[in-house]
Amino acid sequence: MAAPTETPVLDTLAAMTVDSLERCGLDERTLLLTRIAALASMDAPALSYAAHLGPAVERGLTARQVQDVLVAIAPVVGTARVMSAAGHITEALGIAIAVAEDEGPS
Repeated sequence: MAAPTETPVLDTLAAMTVDSLERCGLDERTLLLTRIAALASMDAPALSYAAHLGPAVERGLTARQVQDVLVAIAPVVGTARVMSAAGHITEALGIAIAVAEDEGPS
């Protein structure tokens, strides 16, 4: 059993993500776009997107590619979910910027 930490939920999510990456045959960019599509389909909150947008940007994904994913899934998940996803993604980007500013040089 692992030793208790101060962030057990985040630690568990991180471990699940690492395990998923190790078991998945998709390249990292496709995996991240797939996860963004899944988040949109379940109307995930902004914080869920924030966990995926940073790695997506680090791997060179563009806003256009994320938009293309939303366009591709719109007929399946519906207009309301896609519009909600767009709003949550925008909010997540704001969260990411705020975190980056807090971590920046003082």
